[in-house]
Amino acid sequence: MSTKSNNTKLLIMLLNRYHIKGNEKKELVNIIKPIYLHPEFQKRFESSFPHHGSVTVAEHLIEDTIKTYLLSKIYIMKKKNKNYDIKSAIYIAIFHDLYTVPWQNNSESKVVKFQNVHGFRHPVEAVINAYNWFPQLFNDDNYVKIIDGIVHHMYPLPVISINSDLNTRELKNYELYRRLPNKIKNALIMSTKRNCIFGFSLAKSKYVEGRIMSRADKYVSIKQLKSIYDWIALLTGKNKRLTK
Repeated sequence: MSTKSNNTKLLIMLLNRYHIKGNEKKELVNIIKPIYLHPEFQKRFESSFPHHGSVTVAEHLIEDTIKTYLLSKIYIMKKKNKNYDIKSAIYIAIFHDLYTVPWQNNSESKVVKFQNVHGFRHPVEAVINAYNWFPQLFNDDNYVKIIDGIVHHMYPLPVISINSDLNTRELKNYELYRRLPNKIKNALIMSTKRNCIFGFSLAKSKYVEGRIMSRADKYVSIKQLKSIYDWIALLTGKNKRLTK
């Protein structure tokens, strides 16, 4: 059986776990399909990209996306908010940890400055990668909302603040950053400057779509972190459970 077939089985398993069926299943799969099939996303199903313990980045992103979808449906039903953009919420969810290199037990992923460690840096890398790989999904109506949701998905934890003179040279995808259109760069810079203290942004997302996704991420992450080693790795980058 091919690797892609195994990945599809995992996708179906997660959809079934959260009881996504019928029209809702069709709606969600149609939205994420071009992202899911992209080679860079498929690569993140590999065991070389462990995210929470042995859960891969791609599995985490899909589960976050499903939970975001369900919370979005509840929000729309309760608030009767016709302006809520469920597609943007889903894009925030499936893009938010689309960082460049694995962070657990990666001896090559060293940084010089404290503020550039993975935990503070990866939301910025995720925006850069998402735009470079899926520019067609960032249109004039939603790109600021998607960028802001990705940048602040860890709230209340901080993210690095960047500026136009590029204190971001330690980004693992710095060359891709240079290719961004000015409107995307400006939206990214402005988002990381909100509530900025000592080089870190402490803001939550300005948009309800981003705040709902952030809530989904915390629910899923706590469920996926299964051992004390997984929690320690969040601070140290080293996971003894995986080395064993």
